[in-house]
Amino acid sequence: MLYNYLYLFLLFLIYAFLGWIVEIIDVIIIDRKVVNRGFLIGPVCPIYGVGVLLMIFLLKRFIDTPLALFVLATTIFMTLEYITSYLMEKLFNARWWDYSNYKYNLNGRICLETTIPFGLGGMFVMYIINPFITNLLSKVNHQVIIIVGIILLVIFLIDVIISFSVISKLKGIIKKKYKDDTDEMNKKVRDYLIKLSPLTKRLMESFPSVRMRLSKLKNTIEAKVKKK
Repeated sequence: MLYNYLYLFLLFLIYAFLGWIVEIIDVIIIDRKVVNRGFLIGPVCPIYGVGVLLMIFLLKRFIDTPLALFVLATTIFMTLEYITSYLMEKLFNARWWDYSNYKYNLNGRICLETTIPFGLGGMFVMYIINPFITNLLSKVNHQVIIIVGIILLVIFLIDVIISFSVISKLKGIIKKKYKDDTDEMNKKVRDYLIKLSPLTKRLMESFPSVRMRLSKLKNTIEAKVKKK
């Protein structure tokens, strides 16, 4: 049982790492620079790991129907990206990415231009990458999978705790220092956070289009004051 869980975790981590590489390459092509993408400090983007595991579990029966596989893979990643964007905004009062300037976007959280590549990438994973990776892992001794899996799980959990602690602090800092939801205020927030610490600087560089929902924080503060 432990082996099965750690095997799935390693699959998740492998695809989270491959997703991180995709994000790095994308930034290099567009901005001509290397940026550690994602919420976590380590070289992983969990949304890719979760998305691929969902595809593996849910779409195996569509492997012989490429069109259905493409549509469903696109739907999975589109839904996952939308939910992630919504939850992160609710948790931390910040819009971490915004596709409002793209055509065919939905509330700025997802857009057709980015979801189609996810669908194509999903097909590439299901037909080529995943069979290759699972074949390699099947040749590894079970004890090695367990030991490596436990070590990486501990490292991953530490990363999650530290990274979410940093993000959570941003909410308190913004609430304390800024009140207006304007471009000028957002720039001031970014400049302040970039100078605050290496971890907050990395986060701002990872999400250059992040926009703090300062007005929401202001309304929350005012509502609490009125109740008192």
